[in-house]
Amino acid sequence: MDDQGLLNRARIGDAVALGQLLESHRGYLRLLARQEIGRQFRGKVGASDIVQDVFFSVYRQFPNFQGTEMPQFEKWLQTILAGTLANMVRHYRGTQARDLNLERAMVARFDQSTCGLHQLAIDPRSSPSQHAAGREMTRLVAEALTLLPDDYQEVLTLRHLEGLTFPQIAEQLGRSVDSVEKLWLRGIAKLRKQFVEEQL
Repeated sequence: MDDQGLLNRARIGDAVALGQLLESHRGYLRLLARQEIGRQFRGKVGASDIVQDVFFSVYRQFPNFQGTEMPQFEKWLQTILAGTLANMVRHYRGTQARDLNLERAMVARFDQSTCGLHQLAIDPRSSPSQHAAGREMTRLVAEALTLLPDDYQEVLTLRHLEGLTFPQIAEQLGRSVDSVEKLWLRGIAKLRKQFVEEQL
């Protein structure tokens, strides 16, 4: 059953369908969480723990979800992820007040990252229809990316999700620009190979 079918079943009370729908988004959410954690809190909290908290919140709040389509559900997931991450920030900074601007900024970064993920899967020589494959492809690319070794994940994330240049990545990782470019090329090749294999 596709994601829309799972959402339809979840909306009529099928908890198993909701669980399957969340599982299909685990890699995508973990990647977004890892990117946000990496900005300030690496080593203090794990992306997988954040995703588990998101899943718990979704189960608790799902009866209040008003949407009917997958884009609405995915935007709702992003909002819950942003709220969960903002709670983590409040915890480590020792602040009490909710910061809606922080949560909105995170959701905006998630949207930018989603666009970057979509571009990662697309061969520059592909047709316009392949470029328009949509949200499903983005989720699948995130899953494929999370299966790569950490150094490939980091370079591809910094380049395509955060928009850093090769010299900026080299400085951040303590590597030469040449080694970063080679790592990026190998990472792209492995990602596209992994993505193709996931579709078979």
